Amino acid sequence: MAKLLSNFRTTILLSLALAVLMIIAFGRVAPGGFDLSFWQAALRWAHVGSGILWIGLLYYFNFVQIRLMPSIPAELKPAVTRHIAPEALFWFRWAALATVVFGVGVLFTRGHAYALEVLSFGFAGGLFESDKGFTLMGVGVWLAIVMFLNVWGVIWPNQKRALGIVVVDDEKKAKAARVAMLASRTNLLLSLPMLTSMAMYQTLFG
Repeated sequence: MAKLLSNFRTTILLSLALAVLMIIAFGRVAPGGFDLSFWQAALRWAHVGSGILWIGLLYYFNFVQIRLMPSIPAELKPAVTRHIAPEALFWFRWAALATVVFGVGVLFTRGHAYALEVLSFGFAGGLFESDKGFTLMGVGVWLAIVMFLNVWGVIWPNQKRALGIVVVDDEKKAKAARVAMLASRTNLLLSLPMLTSMAMYQTLFG
């Protein structure tokens, strides 16, 4: 067991395999079997899992790396910028994409009418008192989309310059690092309202 757990790839693949077995077991005991509700649940599992990785890394960058980098001795910083940060950014950006793709999948497996209500903040077909839940859920969905676009359109391009993956002069590198930091802080700012929308809606409206 110790040998198995010492290998990251083996551990995560085994965990994934066990999760897939549980998902299949849920399909076999669910009232509707492997119907649309099952696939909605499976997509929600993938959405939540990838979202944990995405937001977890966002919090790592903001709670740990960005805050502590100024205090790290100069001779140790290359270990972060050349090894840790590029790897973390790989999982960060692809987890963001997966979260949004699976989230859109959940949205549309609940029906096109539901998806349109959420994406239009409840205005599709006219805003009624009963549509206010859609308004709040729509806020969360669009915040997540803005955060995703920020990852791929601002944070990652600037981090490539800041980390030397794309070679630029020192002035452009410093500017890119600041832009990436501010964009990451923007996502940090939006993350709790976005998570509030997702969690509260699912609990109160289902």
